[in-house]
Amino acid sequence: MISTTKTHSREHEKNGARVPRAFATAILAFLDALAVEKGLSAHTIAAYRRDLEQHARRLSKMGVRDPRKARESHLIVHLGQLRRAGRAPSTVTRKLSAIRSFYRFLAAQGAISADPTAALPAPRLLRKLPQVLTVAQVQRLLAQPDASSLRGLRDRAMLELLYASGLRVSELVGLTRDDLNLEQGLVRCVGKGGKERIVPVGKPALEAVERYLAAREDASPALFPGRKGRPLSRVSCWRIITRYARQAGIRTPLSPHTLRHSFATHLLEGGADLRAIQELLGHASVATTEIYTHVSPDTLRETYAAYHPRA
Repeated sequence: MISTTKTHSREHEKNGARVPRAFATAILAFLDALAVEKGLSAHTIAAYRRDLEQHARRLSKMGVRDPRKARESHLIVHLGQLRRAGRAPSTVTRKLSAIRSFYRFLAAQGAISADPTAALPAPRLLRKLPQVLTVAQVQRLLAQPDASSLRGLRDRAMLELLYASGLRVSELVGLTRDDLNLEQGLVRCVGKGGKERIVPVGKPALEAVERYLAAREDASPALFPGRKGRPLSRVSCWRIITRYARQAGIRTPLSPHTLRHSFATHLLEGGADLRAIQELLGHASVATTEIYTHVSPDTLRETYAAYHPRA
């Protein structure tokens, strides 16, 4: 057993140069403990090493070079990247198991103050990840409407607000003028189950809505009316988005929630707290309410301002 540990230690030191020193040291301590205390085979330990070093390199790209600074959001981003790279659910589950064991070990040893995997969703919740646009794709999409026409101003305001707020399409088309507070940068919407929430909105979206409203001459209370002043339908809204996506050269298949998913993913990848994103999205499922805790409006505003690309 001792020879196996020493052999592994040399391998880890050799490969550890590719990961931050703090992670390399922690991984080595964890793997040595596995070899000595659990008697795992060299093959199994090597598999743990590969998964954990990959994890460390991914976090390093996010600016996290020490396991003490790893947060739940960083781990979710890493797992999401694995799924978007086409990794099988069984592979993601295996890697998550290694990551959980690693951080539990560090927490038990007092090497980290808290286990960032403690509230991670179960593997089954990670199997289906939504299609999202890159920040560059979103910027191209938002630039498509013709601002010289009232319809173009409406469409630009609609797209900006969707991405800025993460609203569901049904919530967006149901907005009235009174639901938007331009001075405070807030939008009020009614989500599933009649649950009301207030979401902060970034400056580009607010400016786009202001330009659109200034050009309107009708008295319709709907924020985004279609023909005869009635609110746009969800189908009409997504036909508009699909058309602009084609104009922008976006080949990614769009779903009714693409901009909503992009909103959440970009916040998450920027380092936003998962609990704040939960509040911004207005999720109300049992699974999410068990995972996430309440966040105050001030924290939501700070999170949004700090991490949204167009805040």
